[in-house]
Amino acid sequence: MPRLAFPAAAAADPGRAFATPPAALWLEVGFGGGEHAAAQAAAHPEIGLIAAEVFENGICSLLSQLIPDPADPATAPLPGNLRLWTQDARALLRALPDAALDRLFLLFPDPWPKSRHARRRFVHPAALEGIARVLRPGSEWRIASDDPTYQDWVAATLADQPWFAVPPPATERPAGWPPTRYEAKARAAGRQPLYWTLRRRPAVPISG
Repeated sequence: MPRLAFPAAAAADPGRAFATPPAALWLEVGFGGGEHAAAQAAAHPEIGLIAAEVFENGICSLLSQLIPDPADPATAPLPGNLRLWTQDARALLRALPDAALDRLFLLFPDPWPKSRHARRRFVHPAALEGIARVLRPGSEWRIASDDPTYQDWVAATLADQPWFAVPPPATERPAGWPPTRYEAKARAAGRQPLYWTLRRRPAVPISG
């Protein structure tokens, strides 16, 4: 973990956290079992990917994919374009400079289905401007959910905001979206995922 950790001190200049300065910076919020993050890092060696997750099971799952037993974790080769953030992703977003990210992933987040927990959702009216601040104009924000409550919430939250162009969600995983175990479980249980691809509008400034 120390070899892959994204240091908080690098947030002001995130490119310097990687072995080679990346051509673009991506962030995955809540990477779950890590399948998507590992696949994206392997498929795009030119980018720098920060994978954020607070739960130990998910962190250990990703590490086990990167360092298969019985490799020595102190010497095993690691992807130079992948860094892990194991604290709240919102703290990292607040620390990043304007227009730092070229792509953001939010795949199958906890839906927080009870109405009193709605404020905990990453997609939230009060959070959109801060998310838009760190995304470069023209950049992409990918969201996926299989939960009907969260799907309705995403649609309603994104319907009346100025920062993102929001085409209708796809019902099949688009090309370039590596699959995850959670997605497979959702489909096996009969739940229909929706996949949004948002674009940061270039002409809408951030207040203050």
